[in-house]
Amino acid sequence: MKKKYNPNLIEKSLYKHWEKNKCFNFSLKKSFKKSFCIIMPPPNITGKLHIGHALQQTIMDILIRFYRMKGRNTLFQVGTDHAGIATQLLIEKKILKKYKILKTKNNKKFFLKKTWKWVKKYKKKIFDQIKRLGNSIDWNREKFTLDPDISRGVKKAFIILYKKGLIYKKKKIVNWDMNLKTVISDLEVINKNICIKMWYIKYFFENKNIFFNKKNYILIATTRPETIFGDSAIAVHPNDKRYKKYIGMKVIIPIIKRKIPIICDYEIEIKKGTGCVKITPAHDFLDYKIGERNFLPIIKVFSFDGKIKKKVSVYNFKGKKLKLFKNFIPKKFHFLDRFLAREKILKYLFKKKLIVKIKKLDSSVPFGERSNTIIEPMLTNQWFLKTSILSKKAILAVKNKEIKFFPKKYKNMYLSWMKNLEDWCISRQLWWGHTIPIWYDKNKNVYVGKNENYIRKKYFLKKSFVLKKEKDVLDTWFSSSLWTFLTLGWPKKTNELKNFHPTNVIISGFDIIFFWIAKMIMLTMNIIKDKKKKSQIPFKKVYITGLIRDDQGRKMSKSKNNVIDPIDLIDGISLKKIIYKRTKEIKDIHTINLLKKNLKKNFPNGIQAFGADSLRFTCIALSTNTRTIVWDMNRLKGYRNFCNKLWNASYFVMKNTFEIKFLKKSIKMNLSLLDKWIFSELNLLIKNYIYYIKNYRFDIIANLLYDFFWNKFCDWYLEITKNIIKNGTLKEIKNTKINLFIILKILLKLFHPILPFITDYIWKKVIVKNKNPKFISLIKKNFPKFKKKYIDKESTKNMLVIQKIFSEIRSIRFLLKIKYNKIITIILKNGNKRVLFIIKKYNNFLKKIMYLKNIKIYSNLDSNLLKTSIVRSINNFQLYIPIKKIINKKLELKNLIKKFKIIKKKYEIVKIRVSNNNFLNFAPNKVIKKEKEKLKVLKIKLKNLKNYKKILLSL
Repeated sequence: MKKKYNPNLIEKSLYKHWEKNKCFNFSLKKSFKKSFCIIMPPPNITGKLHIGHALQQTIMDILIRFYRMKGRNTLFQVGTDHAGIATQLLIEKKILKKYKILKTKNNKKFFLKKTWKWVKKYKKKIFDQIKRLGNSIDWNREKFTLDPDISRGVKKAFIILYKKGLIYKKKKIVNWDMNLKTVISDLEVINKNICIKMWYIKYFFENKNIFFNKKNYILIATTRPETIFGDSAIAVHPNDKRYKKYIGMKVIIPIIKRKIPIICDYEIEIKKGTGCVKITPAHDFLDYKIGERNFLPIIKVFSFDGKIKKKVSVYNFKGKKLKLFKNFIPKKFHFLDRFLAREKILKYLFKKKLIVKIKKLDSSVPFGERSNTIIEPMLTNQWFLKTSILSKKAILAVKNKEIKFFPKKYKNMYLSWMKNLEDWCISRQLWWGHTIPIWYDKNKNVYVGKNENYIRKKYFLKKSFVLKKEKDVLDTWFSSSLWTFLTLGWPKKTNELKNFHPTNVIISGFDIIFFWIAKMIMLTMNIIKDKKKKSQIPFKKVYITGLIRDDQGRKMSKSKNNVIDPIDLIDGISLKKIIYKRTKEIKDIHTINLLKKNLKKNFPNGIQAFGADSLRFTCIALSTNTRTIVWDMNRLKGYRNFCNKLWNASYFVMKNTFEIKFLKKSIKMNLSLLDKWIFSELNLLIKNYIYYIKNYRFDIIANLLYDFFWNKFCDWYLEITKNIIKNGTLKEIKNTKINLFIILKILLKLFHPILPFITDYIWKKVIVKNKNPKFISLIKKNFPKFKKKYIDKESTKNMLVIQKIFSEIRSIRFLLKIKYNKIITIILKNGNKRVLFIIKKYNNFLKKIMYLKNIKIYSNLDSNLLKTSIVRSINNFQLYIPIKKIINKKLELKNLIKKFKIIKKKYEIVKIRVSNNNFLNFAPNKVIKKEKEKLKVLKIKLKNLKNYKKILLSL
C-alpha cells in the first residue's frame, strides 16, 4: 500500500478486476429467501450523463451494495432508452449538417442506419461513465428499449390493453410540433411568458337591423387571427348582460363571409377582452371543449407543416367528415405559413377597416421543449390510452401504502395529478420507435396482432388481400412504462420475474413523476398479475431526489453552459479542455469570450482529479429532502480530504497491525475503557446507518460516518492508541492492535457501499490474510451487525469527562508551547463522584495517554502550588496545571508582553469603532454584532493574559 492516496492509480484498474472476476455477475441463489432489485431509469441515448445522473446512480449503487452485503439476492438492472423525439431530432440535424440532406420518405433507411450507429457509439460512452462511477452492475443483462425481445414485449402489452378496450384511435385536438411534425404530450410543452398582441375585430350581424351599442357588429378580441377560417361560433358568458339578448343570433366571419352562431358557455371570461370569443375547435383546447358541449363543427385550417390549407376539413366530434358549407379558402392565403398568413390576414382586415384597436399584453405561449417552436393545437387522428380508467388502481396502490413515497410530500403531488387525467396520446409521427402492431385493409378495418403473418392466419386472409401497416410509432414513455417487467423477461415467465418483481425501489427526480413513475404504476397494474391474479405493482418504494443546480442556484442546462460532467470531477480536466468542451458548439464570439473569462475565474488551474469515491460521498452528503440541491465544489474538496484521511488511517493500522491478520488463533477482544467507548459508538453508528438507509436519508448517513471516523476514531481513538503502542505494556499493545484491526475491518465494510474503490483496495492490502490472493473483494462480505451488548452508556459518560480533561491539557500545552510528550502534573478540584471514580480506576491509563506524572486531587495542597498553576473550568470542576518547573519564566514573560501589546492594540481599535455613533447608526446590524463579539473575545484574551502574567510573576 502506497503512502499517498491517488484515486487515478486504483479506480480504473480495480473496476476491471471486478468485471474480470465476475464480482457483479447475477445469480439466483435458492438458499437466499429475500431478493432486492433496482431497475435503473434508462438514460437517453442522446448524450452523456450529467451530475444529476451521478447523484441517482450513486444512491442506487449504495443500496445494491448494502443489500448484497446483507445477504440478499440482488439485481441492479441496467439499460438505455431510445428517446424517440430527442434522438430523431438530433440525427436529422447531424445528417443535414454533414450530408446536406433533409428528411424525406426516400431516406428512411439511411436515417435508421445512422441512428443505430449513434446508438452503438453512445451506449459505450454512457456505460463507461456508469462504470467510472463504480456501479456494481452485471453488464451481461444490459437492455435497450428497441432490443428485439423488448419490442416483442411492448407489442404484447399494446395488444393486451387494446383487447381490454383501453386503447382506441380517434380524431382529437393535440399538441402539434410544426418543426418535428409529430404530436407531443403536455409534459413536453414549456409555457413561456412573452409579450403578444390582441386584435379587436368587427364581426357584423347577419341581420342588418340588429345593433350592439348602436353599431351593426360586435367586437371579437383575438390573439390568433390566422385561425379565422376555422371559426365555428362566437361565445359569450350566459350571465353577461351585454350579450344575453344576442345569444342564438348569427354573425358573419370577415373575409370568407361564412355565418356562425352566437352561443353561451360558462368558461368564457366576462372581463377578458370584449367578453366575446371566437370559437375555433380544431385549433384551441378550450374551444375544442366548448365546441364538443355545443355540437359545433370542427374546422381544420392548417396542414401538418403549419401552412394554410387550400380548403378546410370539417368534422364532427366523432371524427366523421362533414359537408356543411363551401369550404374553400381565398387563393391568396393558400399554403402560407401560419405566421405569414397572420400578417396577410391583418393587412386585409386593416384595409377593410375591420380592426378597431390593438392591445399589448403578457401571455403564456406554449413551446416545444425539444424544438423550441410555438406549439399548434391541432386536430389529428391518434392512438389514445384510457388513463382515466387505468389511474383508479394506481391511486389506490399509493393510498393503501402498497407503494410508498420518500420524502412523503411527493405522495400528495402524485395523487393530486392523478385525479383528473386526460387520456394519454400514445402515438407519434416518427421513424424512430416501436411500431404499433396494427394493420388496415382498404376499408380501414383494424387488425391487431404481433405480425402480419399472425393476422393473416388468424383471420384466414389470402396473400392477395392487401394489408397496410400503421405508420405511427409508440410514444417513448409507453415502452419505458413497461420497463420494470420487460427487463426481467416478460412476457416469458422467468425466474427473474418471479423473484424480483415487484422491484424494491425506483430512484428518480421529482420532474419525472408524471412522465414516468405514474405511467409505470398504471400500466404495470393493468398488465402484470401475481399468483392470486391480483394486480402487481412495479415497485414498492419511490425515492425522489432533488434537482442539482449550480453554485449560483441556476438549473444546469446546455444553453447556460453550466452542465457538470461527472467524469471531469473524477479524472480531472485542464482549463484548456474545459474551455473547448463548453465553447465548441457556440458560434457567437462575444459569448465565447465571456464564457472563457468565467471559466478562467472559476477553474484557473482546471479541475483536479477528485476520484469517484469523493464524488459519491459528496452526492449523498448533499442529498437532503429539499427539491433543490446546490452543487458545492468546496464540499467535494472536503470529501477528497476525507478519503485521504481514510487512506492515512488505514496506512497507520497496516504498519502497526501487520502481524495481527496472520494470527492462526481466533482474535479475542480485551476491552479497555477506550475500547469499550469506541465499540459502543461504533455499534450505535451501525444501528443508525441501517435505520437511515432504510428510510433513504443518505445525507444523515454521510454525516454520521464523517463524524464517527474523523472526530471519534481519528481524533481520539487513533491518537490515543499511538501513545499506547509506543508506551504501553506488551499486553496493552497487543490488545490495542487487535482492536484497531477489528475496528478498521468493520469501518471498511460500513464505508464500502459509499466508497467502493478505496475500501476494496485497502481491504485487500490491509485485511486480507493471503499474501498473493487470486482475488479477494469486500463486495460480497457480510455487512456489520448491530450488537446491543457493546452499547456501554457508562463508558461513554466516562470518556466524555476524559475527553474534556484531555482537550484542556492539549489546549494549554499548545498555548504554552509545551511538547505533547513532556511529563506534567495536573490537579483536579471540586470533582464529583464520577470524576473521582475515573481518576481512581483509570489512573495509570490516563497518565499514559496524557503524558502525566501525577493526577492529584485538591485537598490541603500547598496554596503556592495552585497560585503558580494555569486553571481551566470543566463543567462542575477545575483543572490546575502547575507550570513553575515546565516553562522558561523570562522567555514566557517576554512573549506574553509582546502578545499583550498586539491584542491590546486590536482591542482599542475595535472599542473606538463600537463607541462611534456614526458606525452604530449606519453600519449593518450583522457588522455591528460581529464587532461587538470581537470586542468581548479580545477582552477575555486580555484578562487571561493578565492572570497568566500574575502566575508567571509569582514563580
